Amino acid sequence: MGLFLSRNIADFVFSSLFSKKNGGNFIPMQIQDVVSLVSRTGRHMQRYDKGCRQVVGCVPYRFRKIEQSSSLEELEVLVISSQKGQGMLFPKGGWEIDESIEDAAKRETLEEAGVIGHLGSRLGMWRYKSKSHGTVHEGYMFPLLVQQQLDLWPEQSARKRQWMSVAEAREACQNWWMREALEKLVCLQQAGEETKCT
Repeated sequence: MGLFLSRNIADFVFSSLFSKKNGGNFIPMQIQDVVSLVSRTGRHMQRYDKGCRQVVGCVPYRFRKIEQSSSLEELEVLVISSQKGQGMLFPKGGWEIDESIEDAAKRETLEEAGVIGHLGSRLGMWRYKSKSHGTVHEGYMFPLLVQQQLDLWPEQSARKRQWMSVAEAREACQNWWMREALEKLVCLQQAGEETKCT
């Protein structure tokens, strides 16, 4: 019975992961929507530059139709609650030594906000003092056009997420430097990426 059951499981797994295409040859199918439900933790892999912790994040955004019959769209951004539950912010976290800055930004956004999308060009870098540790951090922010919002994500039990208008996010976001990153995104969306937004 054990061998029979094991064989059925093996057949199921094999048939689920491989498809018969390309003249009868078995080739791996793309595995989509597989997300690690564990966030990276600890600071042993963190990047530092001259004593400043390197932090990266995103301003996740989408466009929502204002009216069904209209082609007008409103820019919305996704904010998340801080882990301590005091205030809202954009997803961000430590840039680790085994990843590119772009990969770190996408990872942090997935872990904290549960969204995946197209990463745009860097909005800028801000130096700020950490409220919890009193040390100087360098925060790099990117725009992320959201293409998928996951139902399950690593920090869903620790954070709430909420789509807001830009005006609402300006009021809700607790970090001055993140509000500046939001303003850069708004400027780029209004003027086009060719225009210099300062």
